[in-house]
Order: sequence, then structure tokens, then C-alpha cells
Amino acid sequence: MNLVRSGGNDANGQRALLTKAVGQANPCRHCLQLIAEGDDKLVLAYRPFSALQPYAEVGPIFLHQRECQRFEGEELPGWFAHLQPALIRGYGQDDWIRYETGNVVSGRELGAECERILNGPEVAYVHIRSKYNCFQCRVDRP
Repeated sequence: MNLVRSGGNDANGQRALLTKAVGQANPCRHCLQLIAEGDDKLVLAYRPFSALQPYAEVGPIFLHQRECQRFEGEELPGWFAHLQPALIRGYGQDDWIRYETGNVVSGRELGAECERILNGPEVAYVHIRSKYNCFQCRVDRP
């Protein structure tokens, strides 16, 4: 993320756009905290996969323009309950979508749905996205 903050290119090979956060729906994908209204934010294309392959989706994300601490936690931040709806799907070790895991759920259901999907032996991790397909986070098996 610091590479993008310092002018590096995003997943589309472009520089991030610098703008001001407007309203309350500006979650930073690095710290998973909401960017305060009026604060500088970066808008960029993000691919949450290490290698190019058919399921390596690219989508828009927000990022604090200032440096922030990477989220490390056992629980989803409280604001995830307000995702209405959220897209959720599991991926295998090969980074391919496990189709039987895909679902659209209320933000309040995300914790339980992540647990259910991660109970499948073929699932290595889960991605949560907004209804606009903005990447929210990756949830790994505990």
C-alpha cells in the first residue's frame, strides 16, 4: 500500500486518484477503519491476488492517503454489519472461486457465513465485497 501512496501504480497500471472522503461510506482497505469525512483518500484499482489468473478480479478500493496500521484481528470491524448486502465467496489454495460458496448476505450475517464457508475442506479463505464489487477484506481460516 505504501508503494501506491508514494505514487506507484495500481492494478490497472495507473496512479491512484487523490480526493476527499465524503459521507461515512469510505472504508480504508488497509486498516479497515472508516476514513473520516474531509480526510484525504486514495481511490485505486486493487487485485487481491498475487498472480494473474482467470479468477484474479480487479475492483475499486479506498485507502487512507496517510500511512495507517494494517488490520490484524479476529473479528470483522463493526461497520461491516452495515454492508447491505455483501458479496461473499470462498477460494481454494489455487486462488480459484469455489462456486458453491458464493452468496449475497446481510452484513449482520457475515461472521456466521464466513465460518460456514471456511468449514469446507476445499476452502482456504473468503473474500468479502460490497454490493458494488469493491473488495472489503480477506478472511483466512483460523
